[in-house]
Amino acid sequence: MTDTAFYQTTAGGLDPSERKPVRKRARLRRQMYLAQGASYIVDAFLLWLYHLAGTTAASSAIVYLIIGLGWTVSTLALSEHHFNERFQDHYLTVPQSIGSTTIQLGAIYLAPEVGFYFVCIIFIVLGFGALRMSARQTGIVWTFAAIGLTAVFTCTDKAIAMPMGTPAERNIALLCFVTALGRCAFTGLYGASLREALYRRGNELKTAYARIEELAQTDELTGALNRRYIMRALNDEAERMERAGTPLSIALIDLDFFKLINDTYGHLAGDEVLRNVSLAFSAEIRRIDSLGRYGGEEFLLVLPCLGKEEAVAAVDRLRMIVESIDWSAISADLRVTMSAGVAQFRPIEAPSDVLNRADQALYQAKDAGRNRVAGFGMAHRECDFH
Repeated sequence: MTDTAFYQTTAGGLDPSERKPVRKRARLRRQMYLAQGASYIVDAFLLWLYHLAGTTAASSAIVYLIIGLGWTVSTLALSEHHFNERFQDHYLTVPQSIGSTTIQLGAIYLAPEVGFYFVCIIFIVLGFGALRMSARQTGIVWTFAAIGLTAVFTCTDKAIAMPMGTPAERNIALLCFVTALGRCAFTGLYGASLREALYRRGNELKTAYARIEELAQTDELTGALNRRYIMRALNDEAERMERAGTPLSIALIDLDFFKLINDTYGHLAGDEVLRNVSLAFSAEIRRIDSLGRYGGEEFLLVLPCLGKEEAVAAVDRLRMIVESIDWSAISADLRVTMSAGVAQFRPIEAPSDVLNRADQALYQAKDAGRNRVAGFGMAHRECDFH
């Protein structure tokens, strides 16, 4: 079955973005199965050496090799056909561990004269599988292995041993334990690689989460905070102002005749104007200030530690910057200006109240001719910086 056929036959299909992870898992499983096949070949070779030493029958090595490679080829074929992807555990660790344990139990029964070597292999199988299994799954595999060993040790008359009678047997036994130690070392390295992969994945998730948080907070077009988060910033600063007793002002900023810009130069040009104005604001304001897109062509600027007069002066600098921006890349005739209304928080005041007063000041600036900054409650000569 090809990848495409598999995606079409699974319930609901898979999103194309999932195909790469599926192939990656299949590649990792392939490596594991090849290592497993190599392990069975090593064991069969050791059994053959025991046969040459006169300890075991030749059939033990042959049967063990056929069953071990048969099991490996079968599981590899299922993996290559993406059968594993139907399950939550894509590596089918429990069936794999139980199957491998069954083969070792059969080897103990088939060649009890070297049975203790295969007991060692059962420990390795369980240790390797436990790296990917939950506590419950590990308990299942352990129980199966314990029952199987109990059956072999107590329900048969097999003399399970590790022969050391001749120099050849001692050397082969040494080779058995050296290869078993090598597989233990491989299990440790595999566990270390899993921990490293989890560490990298954790860092990737942190980065992705930070990016998601950033995207959730910012307005996609302008890069400023979206309305939800600028209001959160406003509430946070209001609470901080109440605790610290410091001044806090806000400004509602509106681009003059923005609808006319859209109608004359097109919405793409309007988007470009919003982006550039937002960039100009962001480059000029302080680090403690917060800028957000309040709606349409309207921005909300939160100005901690500034009284109304200082805030009006700061926002008027922004007005002059916007007025001086060169828009010739869009049109030589394009000119963009802004109007703004500034209000200062009063003690024990809700954010909605100061927003209402800033909005009134904004309308005052528009009524006075636009391209100006007005502070709520300030005299006309003080609040217009045009």
